[in-house]
Amino acid sequence: MQYDLYKVTWLSILQKGVVKANTSPEISWSSSGIRMALKSYKVLVLPGDHVGPEIIDEAVKLIKIITEHEKVKNSLALQLDFDLFGGASIDKHNTPITKEVLAKARESDAVLFGAVGGPEWENHPSGVRAESAVLALRKELNCWANIRPCKIPSESLINLSALKPDLIRGTDFVVLRENCGGAYFGEKIETDDYAADTWGYKKSEVERITEMAVYLASKHNNRIISCDKANVLAVSRLWRRVVESVVAKYPHIQLSHQLADSATVIMMQKPTSLNGVLLCDNTFGDILSDQSAVIVGSLGLLPSASLSQVPGKVNHGDTTKPAHALYEPSHGSAPDLPKGAVNPVATILSGALMFRYSFDREDIAVIIEHAVKKVLDSKDQGGLEVRTRDLGGRASTSEVSDAICAQVKESLDRL
Repeated sequence: MQYDLYKVTWLSILQKGVVKANTSPEISWSSSGIRMALKSYKVLVLPGDHVGPEIIDEAVKLIKIITEHEKVKNSLALQLDFDLFGGASIDKHNTPITKEVLAKARESDAVLFGAVGGPEWENHPSGVRAESAVLALRKELNCWANIRPCKIPSESLINLSALKPDLIRGTDFVVLRENCGGAYFGEKIETDDYAADTWGYKKSEVERITEMAVYLASKHNNRIISCDKANVLAVSRLWRRVVESVVAKYPHIQLSHQLADSATVIMMQKPTSLNGVLLCDNTFGDILSDQSAVIVGSLGLLPSASLSQVPGKVNHGDTTKPAHALYEPSHGSAPDLPKGAVNPVATILSGALMFRYSFDREDIAVIIEHAVKKVLDSKDQGGLEVRTRDLGGRASTSEVSDAICAQVKESLDRL
């Protein structure tokens, strides 16, 4: 059933002319009326399960609007490829991710996926879980840096937060999580009466995630708040020493340290004091990034990016080639949601991150983010107030994305 749903979903996209069947489409565009050198990138699109194909439909629709625009079609070519992922792949191939998809991912500059999993695959006879596809993909591409922005995309939505508006107004930080080390990937021991997880980091692993923090902070308030438990953990003491040694090379960056448990309290009491980049290891980053969703008020607004290289750094010996990267909404597959109810904003904003980090197109990323703000803003603030039910509105998934697409097109028209 899942595979049939997938085929129907993507058949509709093929018929609409977004891509041609059995081809890798090339979509060209530029940032202004001036012709620019054409850059080509490969993007693997993995819809996934339940709401996954629906939100990916909307993201691809936006890409089509952008890439076909006269003002922007001569500078960037995107070769899009689509495949099964998660539960849909289990139904077809008896595995959540095939070797062929992993190979496609390795050959791609970016991977955009929707959501995976659902109750129908929790006790599958194969013994595999749909969600394991995501971990396999991250490991294969070595996407060690997870970026989770925490910023309410519209001030009109500030009352959706569980926190008081006066506390969260102006909140704008990024949780940067080391994604491939620490306790989650260390050696494990588990018996009936004893269990242990090895929580370790190499100096080189801390150095590279700190370099990513410096890159992000340079574009985000020049401030890094490193979260650890150096008072009790040896691994955190190494973490703190290495972070300090790396940041010392960048005098424009302000560095402070915060014990991770204290950071959780500050995030709830005065989140604006964390504005900048929260640099965390895998465990603390997992906790703090999920907690940040409380500030925004809906997982449907939170994008996410996982990168294997600091943007602009040498990758595979070629400074012009972007690193591998995964882009996804922060929410899950939401199997209980009816069709047309899922919020597409997190996926659309993840697409904006893709333009920013993988394609070096800050201009397009900003246009998308401004369009989202305009659509979500209340009418008394000059917005359109088009929102899904999780945001207190009545609009469908496609109605929200159509409104965003229209705003993006208007912005491109004005270039």
